[in-house]
Amino acid sequence: MNKFLVLPLVAISALILGGCGFGKGPQGDLVGAEDRPEFNPQEVPYGMVPCPGGTFHMGQTDQDISASMVNMNKQVTIAGFYMDETEITNNEYRQFMNAIRQDSIDVLGEEYVMTELYPDTTVWVRDFTYHMGDPLMEYYYTHPAFDDYPVVGVDWFAAKYFCNWRTKNKNAANEEAGLAPTPNFRLPSEAEWEYAARGGRDLATYPWGGPYLRNSKGCMLANFKPGRGDYASDGYAYTSPVGAFFPNDFGLYDMSGNVAEWCDDAYMEASVPVVWDMNPTNPDDNEPRKVVRGGSWKDIAYFLETGTRNFEYQDSSRSFIGFRTAMIQIGMGTNSSLN
Repeated sequence: MNKFLVLPLVAISALILGGCGFGKGPQGDLVGAEDRPEFNPQEVPYGMVPCPGGTFHMGQTDQDISASMVNMNKQVTIAGFYMDETEITNNEYRQFMNAIRQDSIDVLGEEYVMTELYPDTTVWVRDFTYHMGDPLMEYYYTHPAFDDYPVVGVDWFAAKYFCNWRTKNKNAANEEAGLAPTPNFRLPSEAEWEYAARGGRDLATYPWGGPYLRNSKGCMLANFKPGRGDYASDGYAYTSPVGAFFPNDFGLYDMSGNVAEWCDDAYMEASVPVVWDMNPTNPDDNEPRKVVRGGSWKDIAYFLETGTRNFEYQDSSRSFIGFRTAMIQIGMGTNSSLN
């Protein structure tokens, strides 16, 4: 018998297991770093919904009534990501403010916290002339009746700071539980926002498809201004509680109307032909104008369209602008959120 065929059973087992990828190789082999944090398939973060990646036509879907020529159609691809199911509410923002006041007031200073991070409630008075906004200035952010309404009076910088705090808050809990850190919470890019707003409906005029603003029963499909002097036909004179209207096909609420939303991108008229066609974005710290999308309770239907672009200055807070956060999907394929 060939001596090379007479191998101990233990050696044969080791060869088979090693060849199939079971166990580590001998010392000195390339086996990867050990003692890595545990990372299971990424779970859908609390309060968020998956937006499976895909390809869509970014840009206007109806007539460019202002002849702005700033949002011509362009086919782009978006990788999978998560987005908040609703806009950030007053009570969710209050959790952030309570944490900042408790842990960071000595570092940041009370003046910075109260002038830069605390919602500017005076927006209800100064945004509109000859308007009785005093009751909202007094109660909108502070009273529990408005806990589930979208936070407003927050500028782009404050929204970004909220994202950073939310990331640190979650990762502190993960570290205590021995889990791998979560990807950063952040403002969505303009392209991600538009892709999410369409909910998988390419070239859809509105998040629900369109082109109508009422359903078959005559009910309004968003909180906006249907006509001159008419704010209440949708059931709410100002903002509405988040999730009061039907979600789009991704399960996202209020992607049109209620409050417009900050995006991470700097606004540029020529961004559509300039940015890349894979996960396009336009970061520019020297541009004070930041993209705002979605329209609000005080806007006409044109601003609710998924392809309408708008902007606001980054240090400006408004009674009609809020935000929601996003997070990338990692360690998975483009459409893995459907699995």
